[in-house]
Amino acid sequence: MSPLHAHLSPTWRDATSGGDSPVVLLLHGYGSNEDDLPALAPYLPDGVAWASLRAPIDMGWGGASWFPFTFPAEPDQAPIDAVTEAIWEWVGTHVPAGAPLVPLGFSQGGLMALQLLRTRPERVAATVVLSGLITTATQPADARLEASRPPVFWGRGDADSLIWPEAVERLATWLDGHSTLTARVYAGLGHGVSDDEMDDVRAFLADYSR
Repeated sequence: MSPLHAHLSPTWRDATSGGDSPVVLLLHGYGSNEDDLPALAPYLPDGVAWASLRAPIDMGWGGASWFPFTFPAEPDQAPIDAVTEAIWEWVGTHVPAGAPLVPLGFSQGGLMALQLLRTRPERVAATVVLSGLITTATQPADARLEASRPPVFWGRGDADSLIWPEAVERLATWLDGHSTLTARVYAGLGHGVSDDEMDDVRAFLADYSR
């Protein structure tokens, strides 16, 4: 798999120079790209460094995908495992070893945010899942997460017609058993992100950005 590309925050160099400041990883949804989620940067805690990664599957018109689109059928686990490792390789190259990560993902990117938590939770300070879902396959750190219960924010709209009910129920069940969960459901919100939701994300991240 080719190395991933990233849009870095203007403060990236200064904010990561100390080696132990948290870094937010922005993981976009299906068909989007690394220039999308930086629009959420004003809602992140002041001064936090962020990197918006571009998914590796080029869709040919400016968009990208983390793994082949099969919804509502279950995606194949092999490409998910491969791109998870690619993200960790990018982190190993570009993020100081002592910097805790805060993966923030939308939709398909939400699944990838959870993949990072489920594979190397020792690197993850907190996780944000927006209109996301979760893979069915057991992951390497799932048993440890049952005991450690790390903080996760899960936001979704009650009018989201893309994430099907079984996927919502599955994610709710997993988060209840593996995280210290902050869950919010937004009335009238479809498959998207609202200002109210991002205000809640900012409040959630305030405890994990110092």
